[in-house]
Order: sequence, then C-alpha cells, then structure tokens
Amino acid sequence: MISTTTPTIEGKRIIEYKEIVFGEVISGMDFIKDFAAGLTNFFGGRSKSYEGEMIQAREAALAEMEQRAQALGANAVIGVDIDYEVLGQNGNMLMVTASGTAVVVE
Repeated sequence: MISTTTPTIEGKRIIEYKEIVFGEVISGMDFIKDFAAGLTNFFGGRSKSYEGEMIQAREAALAEMEQRAQALGANAVIGVDIDYEVLGQNGNMLMVTASGTAVVVE
C-alpha cells in the first residue's frame, strides 16, 4: 500500500477514487511516563517515553487508515494528513488521526 501526502503518485496513474479514509488512535499516558516526562521537562532534553508513545500511535493510525483503504479495494492513499490532539481532563490522552483519499493506481 502506497501512502503519500502528495495529491498524485509519480509514475502512477489514478484510475479510481474511492473515498476519504481515516485511522484513529487514542492512547492513554500512564503515571510512569508522566513522571519521566516531568523530570525531562525540569532538567531539559527529549522525552523518550512520550516520543515512543507518539511514534506507536502514529504508526497504528496510519496502519488502520491503510486497512480501511484496502477494504474498499484501494491500493494507495493520497493526500495523507496526520493530526495530534491532547484529550482528557488532565491532558493524559493522546489522539492521533490519519486521513487521506483511498485510490486505485496502475
């Protein structure tokens, strides 16, 4: 499955547009990650625990979007956009949404 942020795929011809597809993931942050991130914030540097969580959530959202495209008979997704939101009363949940247009290319 080809997924791209561009509206076309170089060297491929779009022969059919299916529909907009989405992949959504909501991931909760736990106490240990919050504590470690708090230390990083205090002392400076990068928060590996949050970075890892974001990477996993993004990859899962993209995989879900691609699965939905494939279920429609598409073999590519164009115009992919990824959005991040913080949810929850204490901001302890991360939502990642991937969207794009499912297409058939040849």
